[in-house]
Amino acid sequence: MGAGRRGPDPGSNLASSLHQFLDVVVVGAGISGLVTAQALLTEHAAEAPRVAVTEARDSVGGNITTRAGNGFRWEEGPNSFQPNDAMLKAAVDAGVAGDLVLGDPTAPRFVFWGGRLRPTPSGPDAVTFDLMTIPGKLRAGLGALGLWKAPMPEQEESVEQFVRRNLGAEVFERLIEPFCSGVYAGDPAKLSMKAAFGKVYDLEVKGGSIVGGVLALLRERKTNPPPPRDPSLPPKPAGQTVGSFREGLATLPAAIAAKLGDRVRLQWSLEGVAPVDGGYALTYATPDGPRTLKARAVALTLPAHAAAPLVAAAAPAAATALASFDYPPVAAVTLAYPETSIRADRRAPDGTLPGFGQLHPRSQGITTLGTIYSSSLFPGRAPAGMVEVLCYIGGATNRGIVDQGDDAIVAQCDADLRAMLVSPDAPPARKIGVRVWPRAIPQFNVGHGATLDAARGALDGAGWGGVRLGGNYVAGVALGKCVEYGFTFAAEVAAVAAAARARAV
Repeated sequence: MGAGRRGPDPGSNLASSLHQFLDVVVVGAGISGLVTAQALLTEHAAEAPRVAVTEARDSVGGNITTRAGNGFRWEEGPNSFQPNDAMLKAAVDAGVAGDLVLGDPTAPRFVFWGGRLRPTPSGPDAVTFDLMTIPGKLRAGLGALGLWKAPMPEQEESVEQFVRRNLGAEVFERLIEPFCSGVYAGDPAKLSMKAAFGKVYDLEVKGGSIVGGVLALLRERKTNPPPPRDPSLPPKPAGQTVGSFREGLATLPAAIAAKLGDRVRLQWSLEGVAPVDGGYALTYATPDGPRTLKARAVALTLPAHAAAPLVAAAAPAAATALASFDYPPVAAVTLAYPETSIRADRRAPDGTLPGFGQLHPRSQGITTLGTIYSSSLFPGRAPAGMVEVLCYIGGATNRGIVDQGDDAIVAQCDADLRAMLVSPDAPPARKIGVRVWPRAIPQFNVGHGATLDAARGALDGAGWGGVRLGGNYVAGVALGKCVEYGFTFAAEVAAVAAAARARAV
């Protein structure tokens, strides 16, 4: 049973722990690792009171990278999060809930189709929106009700197969395919519906159709309602919105690291893991020379390809499975334009650019995956009179992005924007930031779940059950999913540590 919140333990100083067993070493100070460590200390201090976090880089946050300068503030990795209760709790525990900012839940989203930006359905306009034809809407409605669809096959389906079978070609081509590109930078013909969009997949399993599954879920919740909401959390945001912090997403990992204090060690590069005395010895290269930590449980929140060599000697099958996960490249490109550069039909009466952003189906001749209207979403992102946009380009179907220079990438993003959003005769784009991530987003392709199970099973079979796998290739790629899983992962590794400590007594 987890302990309540408490302040730092006076005996927690990592320097005094180098030659003693720690309960948990969290490897990786991205958001997954940091939330896991914070949850260990706030929720599971009785099971795992001695925790350390190690990070090979010289800063925390992983791919969460906020920059600022010349009146602009921009993100070079994720741009926002779904403000679920886990995300709000992480912010409360880190002391930054007062810095939360939320986007306008009524802000429209757009898909570029047939030569223009068209709003996606957002409730009352689900019948009248013009992104889909009337036959396409009828096909989708009948399929969702289970009246016009093939039965669920025995084999694992891709996202494309599932959506075409249940909702028809138009929903796939005009909504889901661009959504997959925008969220996963992935190929929906390869992405697993079960692994990538498990909640929707489960609806058909539960109810025989998507609508049937929703009704079954409502009945379950009525019979077995969820526990009361934590009263310490901020009010639940209204509508479908996204969140950030006043000074950007990096606020959260920085705040968690500050709370963790000297439990976090930067520029500690893990070189090996080996069993020792009922736990594990982790050897590091550090700025101060080689160091070793001993732990009863190890929480690996590294990317799968970075975790693979660490377990290769003991569990080669686990290493093979981990190394097989695909991480295609993505570039995050932030550009700025005067508000007057936005096409007149896309500007609000006050001259601003309304909306959340836009997605670009691969069939529409646009290279970029999607564009976020950063300065429309959150305050303080651009000087008055300027519009800041964040373009994503690359992904599973455009891997050559890593071979292009910044100028070529910016030119492509600018050309795409002039075909959709910016006036063709607008002044040149102002380059704010370009970040190319050679290995960006893990692909939850068909077979992902089985491969992950194989990696876990191989570790257990090798006697490495105390080395647990976490991170976005386990949790899901969305920032909110990583945070949510961090709480689950903390409970998992705390139980492992407590059991190991009990055996050692």
